[in-house]
Amino acid sequence: MTKQHGYALLAAMAALIVAVSAAIYVGVGIDDGTPRQETFARAPHNSAAPASTGVWVGAWAASPNGSEPGTERDGLAGRSVRNVVHTTAAGTSARVTLSNLYGQQPLTITHASLAVAASTDTPAAAAETMRRLTFAGNPTVVIAPGRQVVSDAVRVPIPHDSDVLITTYSPTPSGPVTYHTHARQISYTAEGDQVADVTGTPYTTQSLHWRYVTALDVLSNESEGTVVVLGDSLTDGVSSTVGENRRWTDVLSGRLRAAAGSSDTPRYSVVNEGISGNRVLTDGNGRPAENPSGLSRFQRDVLGRTGVKAVVIDLGVNDILRNPGRADPEAITEGLRRLVDQAHARGLRVVGATLMPFHGHRGYSDQRESVRQAINAIIRSGNVFDSYVDFDKALRDPYDPRGLRPDYDSGDHLHPSDKGYARMAEVFDLEKLKGSAPARL
Repeated sequence: MTKQHGYALLAAMAALIVAVSAAIYVGVGIDDGTPRQETFARAPHNSAAPASTGVWVGAWAASPNGSEPGTERDGLAGRSVRNVVHTTAAGTSARVTLSNLYGQQPLTITHASLAVAASTDTPAAAAETMRRLTFAGNPTVVIAPGRQVVSDAVRVPIPHDSDVLITTYSPTPSGPVTYHTHARQISYTAEGDQVADVTGTPYTTQSLHWRYVTALDVLSNESEGTVVVLGDSLTDGVSSTVGENRRWTDVLSGRLRAAAGSSDTPRYSVVNEGISGNRVLTDGNGRPAENPSGLSRFQRDVLGRTGVKAVVIDLGVNDILRNPGRADPEAITEGLRRLVDQAHARGLRVVGATLMPFHGHRGYSDQRESVRQAINAIIRSGNVFDSYVDFDKALRDPYDPRGLRPDYDSGDHLHPSDKGYARMAEVFDLEKLKGSAPARL
């Protein structure tokens, strides 16, 4: 080879590397409320791309709600993060969404995988289900600050009501880690690149957060759409038993699956978009805002989810409790109507919930109770949602309607016990999820 040919070859190789790097960096979707496109890059040869038919639905989701304390400089560099998520739908293929919404510098993921857990409460994987994830055909992806990325689909059987392990490895410091605070589920980390490990042995550190991952979609022949539940800590499942999936949305999912096939019950999966402390009207601090309001995140967390057919909204208690003055019931219900309008613009039916009592909680006052009662009266009048579920009536103490019934109370007089969460799902009329938004006259 001549020196001239050698230079030409080196130049060609350098151009190729730059082009591939640019493609990886650009290959992300905006996570600022813009609906995600349901088109994906062609998978490489010999990939595990789906071959079966079905409908893409959400099997699990969680809202990114802030940056994890202690990760401001290095993120989780040099560690494998194994998130454990619980499915509400079965499928023959799967894909995941990773987010760097609260990052302040690019997040480089060089290795990611998905597997069905070998059993509950374990980082060990069923070996035959371990799949390497790619992004537009590449095993490495760089996610810019404020952005998200959707993986290519992999062919793998995903059972409903099962734990799935979604693992990522980042070798370099990335700054603040985007996370969901109250997972009520144990996840794991390991030193070094242990993404492909199936034994679970290296995963010696536990966490009660979900990091980076915000959605798991499956190609399903079991479900025909997704119910998205938007809420606060009562939907997030705060106070429910860790690792046992006893949030009211988990119980609702089980009821929908058990009733599947009846003429009046839709075949829907359920995804939980609850954030502890969430309000209808007010964002948290920071840019982007931590704990963004329901109005701020509705596009991203509801309309941006896969296969959405119906929406359930259970918000408003924190607008009362966290208001230093007197909360305005009309302003709160008007905010709820604005959420409904956004859903109706997409043809989605919306079921709302009355606000449950909190007498005995440290934030209780007679004034705040009067605001709660006023909001519930407006909801019951039918002037906010397409239909509603009366959680207040179902869980209040018949001897003191200002508070939760004792056996439905976790003990803090605000969050239900496991029995209380089950009751919320039991009183939900499944038929209310059926149909589209009512026509406007």
